[in-house]
Amino acid sequence: MPEPQRQSPPDSQPESHDESQHESPHTGHGFGRLLVAVYGLLALAATGRSILQITEYFDRAPVPYILSAVAAVIYLVATIGLARGDRASVRLATIALSVELVGVLVVGTVSALRPQAFPDKTVWSHFGQGYGFVPLLLPLVGLWWIRRTARASAASAAEVAQSAD
Repeated sequence: MPEPQRQSPPDSQPESHDESQHESPHTGHGFGRLLVAVYGLLALAATGRSILQITEYFDRAPVPYILSAVAAVIYLVATIGLARGDRASVRLATIALSVELVGVLVVGTVSALRPQAFPDKTVWSHFGQGYGFVPLLLPLVGLWWIRRTARASAASAAEVAQSAD
């Protein structure tokens, strides 16, 4: 025989606040899902390319191939940070995206000025030309998205606080 469900008296019911209706903006929701998917795809592509380059052609250009592996790790960190969306993860993603942007700009510049140092395309060489310049644009979009969701989150928190008064 099923046990009857107990109901609390009406005065002990939890009050419904607007907080449950206000979902805080999250880096992994909405457009962020697309961003997470693109970063995940880049993480896989960069990992595959760097493993191949390091195992097969390392003696040709070790530094660029190691940089491809570093890029793969940065893409993985960015993917996880954006997907999780909590404060610490977003900070980590912000650092990863900033390092990525600096890396693409520095490696892109060096590879343009000294193409002999990059005999094969790497993720960041020539500003990510081998990947359709996505490595150059993606950190800018990612940093914009983090900033946008942070602003929306702050506005949402202020709205919730104001409605609680």
